[in-house]
Amino acid sequence: MDFDRISKKYKLYEDGKEVLHEVTIESYDDAFELEFTHNSTAIEGNTLTLMETKVVLEDGISIGGKALREIYEVVNHKKAFRYVKKCVKEGIVLNENIVKDIHALVMDNIMVGGIYRNEEVAISGASHRPPARNEMYDQIKTFFLELMDKKNLNPIEIAAWTHAEFVRIHPFLDGNGRISRLIMNYQLLSFGFLPVSIAKENRLDYYNALDKYATEGILDDFADMIAELEEEQLDKYVLLIKEQVKSKSRGTL
Repeated sequence: MDFDRISKKYKLYEDGKEVLHEVTIESYDDAFELEFTHNSTAIEGNTLTLMETKVVLEDGISIGGKALREIYEVVNHKKAFRYVKKCVKEGIVLNENIVKDIHALVMDNIMVGGIYRNEEVAISGASHRPPARNEMYDQIKTFFLELMDKKNLNPIEIAAWTHAEFVRIHPFLDGNGRISRLIMNYQLLSFGFLPVSIAKENRLDYYNALDKYATEGILDDFADMIAELEEEQLDKYVLLIKEQVKSKSRGTL
């Protein structure tokens, strides 16, 4: 990961974003929200297409032949992401209560959310087995303590670690993947970076990177993946800023 290069692009974004019209920013935010919701739920097996997700979220229309749970999953994810953005805007540092609130939103109308598991679980296809119930309680407490003490990591690494460590612990019966991606973006947004979406088509690389962290404690592969996605997001906005500046320059000639 070349964090210096990412930092330079971040500065270009920060210094130039004021030239972007509010309507433009809103349209890009809406497009990302749809993409993120679709990818994050699809990774977990939701079968709604991107267009079907758009119809459900933007038009409030149910999709025939789809399980009610799948409809709730995308609606709930959108609500949870908006809650994440609201908390970040209010300057609230990620904590245990926030995570439980996010889980309750993600699981609304599906199961009781915000409660840690009392059963043993396994992750399909993974080499790693989540900690047993008693160990899990100790590890999740440690996780929230360590969130406050990651000064040796850059913001991208902190976001990646937040996701990788949380999903390794797997504290909830269901929804751990969606929660992990939401709190990863919570961290990115808290540092002023742009949120990222892991494409469902890249789920194999994604799972392998997380498994490497869970089994070997190596974060590099996953952090590099998040860094690449962040850089792509910044590039998109920096290009938009440059085009806007050029357009304004032509208008003043």
